Amino acid sequence: MFDFNYFTPTKVVFGKNAESHVAELIKEFGGTKILIHYGGGSVVRSGLLKRVTDILDAAGIGYVTLGGAVPNPHLGLVYEGIELCKKEKVDFLLAVGGGSAIDSAKAIGYGLANEGDVWDFYDYKRTAEGCVPVGVILTIAATGSEMSDSSVITKEEGLVKRGYSSDYGRPKFAIMNPELTMTLPDYQTACGCTDIMMHTMERYFTQGGNMEITDALAEGLLRTVKKNAVILRDNPKDYDARAEVMWAGSLAHNGLTGCGNDGGDWMTHKLEHELGGLYDVAHGAGLAAIWGSWARYVFKNCLPRFKRFALNVMEVENAGSDEDIALRGIEAMEDFYRSINMPTNLRELGVTATEDDLVLMAHKCAVGVGGEMGSARVLNEQDMLNIYRASM
Repeated sequence: MFDFNYFTPTKVVFGKNAESHVAELIKEFGGTKILIHYGGGSVVRSGLLKRVTDILDAAGIGYVTLGGAVPNPHLGLVYEGIELCKKEKVDFLLAVGGGSAIDSAKAIGYGLANEGDVWDFYDYKRTAEGCVPVGVILTIAATGSEMSDSSVITKEEGLVKRGYSSDYGRPKFAIMNPELTMTLPDYQTACGCTDIMMHTMERYFTQGGNMEITDALAEGLLRTVKKNAVILRDNPKDYDARAEVMWAGSLAHNGLTGCGNDGGDWMTHKLEHELGGLYDVAHGAGLAAIWGSWARYVFKNCLPRFKRFALNVMEVENAGSDEDIALRGIEAMEDFYRSINMPTNLRELGVTATEDDLVLMAHKCAVGVGGEMGSARVLNEQDMLNIYRASM
């Protein structure tokens, strides 16, 4: 195992009607003038936004609102939010929604707390020295951004999608009511389950430093999400399954399943970022579409981990060579994706990329990771292109 630091300061309020505590939580963390940042019309149509503003009105907390956060959240809206917050003297950001609203709110917080262009952080030109506090009312279990240090933003010019991580951006509180996820389309629920599992798998497929307890936590989380994703496919209103998936989403990306290892591989995410940037696909679906090609490309270099995954998570038969077992595990994972109507290649995702598109994505991905990256196997630009080609 490797040495590690574990820092997860977010206060979690979990359960039915948890959003009723929003005003007291904002006051606890010093908020006096709030930006409520959200995405599309679902927060409005469901009545959640009105419930939140009524609670803030009753508590005497001032606020302004900014909607419009979209999947693969845009830098342009971040700039708009920064200017609005400066004008209105906002000192606390409340994201109501899923990862897109949360990531966008974090970026706004960085822009308010630091001089210069906020994109510099996502372009790896400098590091943040603070962030205006962020709180979350979660409506989609997926990204884990409600407890993580990371956010991902897409710059419209050049369709560049980049992530930035800093402990300054960790939310002060996360309100999680599983009932708020029950209105999600089935496709978004499945995408969320895929993203949750991938956050765990990115940390699982490493070349060293693994801890037995961390592996057990990761494997249990993966089995739990796999089981409950199927339950939600058949019964989207199952509260217990919603709760299991929602809590798993937070645990998958708050650092817990990375304790003691080398930090994870993350190349499936990096490869998907270029898909999301260029084609604006749903993040979870993009991950499912690329994972099998990545796994087959790297599994021989990380064979003990892939064998363990096959046996302990996908529960394949322990028969044949290690390579046979590992490959059956990969195939079983793809079968699971199909069972919840997730794609397993780019064509199933609806992407008809040209060779030039694949070359462009591989180049942008290599630039984004500084040339090469990976733990299961270090990948360079040619490797990235090979995986994109295989995923077609």
